Amino acid sequence: MKNQKSISILVFVITILSIGATSYGIFSNQGPGEYEYQSIFGETISIYGVGLYKHDSVSMAAQAIAQDYVTLCLGVPLLILSLFLSRKGRLKGHLLLTGTLGYFLYTYASYSFLSMYNSLFLVYVILMSASFFAFTLAMMSFEIPKLPLVFKEKLPVKLIGGFLLFASFVFGMMWLGKIVKPLMNHTPVVGIEHYTTLVIQALDLGFVVPIGIVSGILLIKRRPFGYLLGPVIIIKDITLLTALTAMVLLQIQTGVEVKPIVVALVIGLNLLVIFLLVLILKNVKEVSGTTHNHREQRSV
Repeated sequence: MKNQKSISILVFVITILSIGATSYGIFSNQGPGEYEYQSIFGETISIYGVGLYKHDSVSMAAQAIAQDYVTLCLGVPLLILSLFLSRKGRLKGHLLLTGTLGYFLYTYASYSFLSMYNSLFLVYVILMSASFFAFTLAMMSFEIPKLPLVFKEKLPVKLIGGFLLFASFVFGMMWLGKIVKPLMNHTPVVGIEHYTTLVIQALDLGFVVPIGIVSGILLIKRRPFGYLLGPVIIIKDITLLTALTAMVLLQIQTGVEVKPIVVALVIGLNLLVIFLLVLILKNVKEVSGTTHNHREQRSV
């Protein structure tokens, strides 16, 4: 695979730093404890007051800790496993690696821009940067025109593409429903708390939703790039939706009110996207020449 050495070095950096960052986020407990804070929007916010996320709200800290657990227990093992499979020339491993790197990029872009400033700020920036370059190199290593050859004809492209379109529509409408009415009424968005802007909504509406729509359409039309974007988005969605499931459950545990429809939607989409990944991997044929081979490059 082209860029294998560079990707391996970046994955090593991501693995080491993310293990340290997530462990500190989960187990740090110094601080005075929960207290109330008046935001510039005139809302009284419950601040977590403990550990790495002591300046974040109780709701946001619960989400960050849940995401740390998922990154540590699912993201890191999947990153290591997929790199191992990729280095052995397995296309399934390279697809898993690219999707997992997409998850790390999204996660640490969120931490860099959303979390209240803390002692791991530079670690988040390094993780975001390393994930971006590793993800970019991984995407560039595929022979896009040859990708349709590695999937069996019975791959249910309409089902997978339809799900990507549906999920993009649902998340797009969910965030727009949260944002548009307060904007029109010139009132604060519910849940903005003491933060300055809506980082997750900006990332989702600006990148995740459009990419989901494009990948769904391309996959349904059996276009070569759709065979790359579709699986990558599905893999990234598994880690992300698992993190969202953990966030929702931990928020409920800490006393934060979460609508039942949100809980059902997140868990339902999480189970469905896992099923779709199994379908994708079952329909992959390991055909040589769909990723740049390192030995081939040296022999040219």
